[in-house]
Parts: sequence; structure tokens; C-alpha cells
Amino acid sequence: MDIRNLLEKVKNGDIDIDLAIDKLKDLPYEDIGYANIDHHRQIRNGYPEVIYCEGKSDEHILGIIKRMNEKGSNILGTRCRKDTYKKIRNIYPNCEYEELSRILKIENKPIKNIGKGKIVVVTGGTSDIPVADEAYYTAKFLGNEVERVYDVGVAGIHRLLNKLNILKSARVLIVIAGMEGALPSVVGGLVDVPVIAVPTSVGYGANFGGISALLTMLNSCASGISVVNIDNGFGAGYLAATINKLD
Repeated sequence: MDIRNLLEKVKNGDIDIDLAIDKLKDLPYEDIGYANIDHHRQIRNGYPEVIYCEGKSDEHILGIIKRMNEKGSNILGTRCRKDTYKKIRNIYPNCEYEELSRILKIENKPIKNIGKGKIVVVTGGTSDIPVADEAYYTAKFLGNEVERVYDVGVAGIHRLLNKLNILKSARVLIVIAGMEGALPSVVGGLVDVPVIAVPTSVGYGANFGGISALLTMLNSCASGISVVNIDNGFGAGYLAATINKLD
């Protein structure tokens, strides 16, 4: 229950003041021992708290989901293990899972499209798709129209140029590449909208787990490019959604 609905219920006499105060105790956050769940985040930032599942036990993930579900929140989990998803689905049948990106979703209320335009996610190669899908599903979950253009890296630049009409239709671009990480610079020179560059850990030895791509993107000579951390598709999708809702 959000604050607006709670106040409406108090105004209409459906909830008494003492019960309303009791419900407000869990705002801005709820301490459940192993986690402080930030129920107030959607009010402050426009989006609910996201569960980073990697490193958390199944018990802890389920406990956080239970509390968020009781509040009626839409729930997004990143880097979720498939076995964990299966346990969650047994309790919450409306839980969905995207295997490549390891994104977990529970939609308790309809997701409204609040984006002002389209976000386009671009990859250099097929090996970058797990990171790209993390960005794609994050941006969609946050209420955006999102389109994918995959495997259009600089080794075959004609593939990218054939998709130029799609790139130019975007309000924000997320460009994902491993190896030497040159693709965001190329895209940045072709469009007049923000480009969010995502280096991936895809590449041979001298790629250094994505550091070579990261340094290329940080040193791009194309203007209008921002860079998130290695393999951080979630961060790119979230940033793109934040930009896309601005007037």
C-alpha cells in the first residue's frame, strides 16, 4: 500500500489513524535482521528497490520478496540463480525468469509506460547478449519501450549501418561490447542522443576481463557517452530509464 492510497483510506474512514500510523512504521524502511528493505525508494527515486540476488542465500531472497510482496510492490531481482527462481515460483506463481540475463520479475500491478521515447540496446556480438538482456529487461520493467539490435560490432560495420534508422529512432542508446570495446564510440558519432556504454568481460586474454573495453569507452573521442561498470547491464538499463522519463 503506498502513502497516497493509505491517506485516501484514512480520509474515507476505511482505516483508523492508529492503524495508519502502524503501517507507516515500515516507511521509509523495514528492518528484518539481515536486510533493511527500502520501501520508500519508489517515492524518492521513482522506482522500487531492486534485489541483487548474487551472494544472498535463497532464504534471504525469499524473505525480502515476501515483505516486498506484502506491500504490493513490483519486484525485480538481478543475477538470480535458476534453482532459486524455481523455489520462488513455487510460492509466487506469477514469478517470471529470463534465463540468459538471470533476471527475476514479479509483476503485482501493471507496469505503465512512463518513458518519453524509445530505448535501443545494441551489442557488438552475440556473446554480449546476457549483459544486454539484463539492460533490456531492466528498462522494460521500469516502464519503457525497448528495442534490441544485436551482433552489429565493428568487425562488420555494414551490419550496424543497416540499422541506422533504428539507432536514430532512440531517445537513449545502450551500447554493449567486449573485446576492444570500440562500438560505443562509433555509435556516438552517428547519433544525437545519450549513449550509455557497457563494457563486457567477453574477450581473449589481453581483454583483462573487460578492462580493455572499459578503458576504450572511458577514453572515447565521441561526445555524449557515459560509461557504467563491466557487465553492468542493470546499471545501464536503470540509467537509460531515468534519462528517458525526463521531460
